[in-house]
Amino acid sequence: MNNEVAAGNTTSTLGHLALGLTLLAFGLGGTGVIDNVAAADAAGLATWVGGVTLFLVGLLALRAGDKGEGTAYAALGAFWFTWGSGAGGHASADAMGLFLLLWALLALTLTMASAGSGLFGQGVYGLLFVALLLLGIGALADNGGLGEAGGWVAAAAGLVAWYGATAAVAGWPMALRRSAGGAPAAG
Repeated sequence: MNNEVAAGNTTSTLGHLALGLTLLAFGLGGTGVIDNVAAADAAGLATWVGGVTLFLVGLLALRAGDKGEGTAYAALGAFWFTWGSGAGGHASADAMGLFLLLWALLALTLTMASAGSGLFGQGVYGLLFVALLLLGIGALADNGGLGEAGGWVAAAAGLVAWYGATAAVAGWPMALRRSAGGAPAAG
């Protein structure tokens, strides 16, 4: 799966921007860092930007022959639309925890499928996986600390996705290259 937005792919850039903004709103709401703002307050953004926009971007990518990004964005669009439509509803904490854990499996699949795309491609989906895992376990265990940690990880994933989209538009560096000692160096 090619998730390197530096290539200038419009659907990839729009997808990362929609995913980044949605994850930032969802994640920051989950941290409790802003008074009177919860993750459920991101439901409208999650439904329309994360859900509808990502789903349409996924369909456009599939139409263009990019089955990796098409699958990723369409599936993430379905996740965000479903979550946004049900946020604040009458589902039990256990049902919400199970929902988040099942979607963590999608994020894990996307992480493994993006193995050849470099650290950036895997980073967004890997962080999303960790966030959903923490949030799901936190909901099942009624552990607010895990939920807050999941919110911070989701916000970090949002920043990575947002940076990727912004870098593609602004022409900023995206790849990490290896230094002489073998450690990653910014590039």
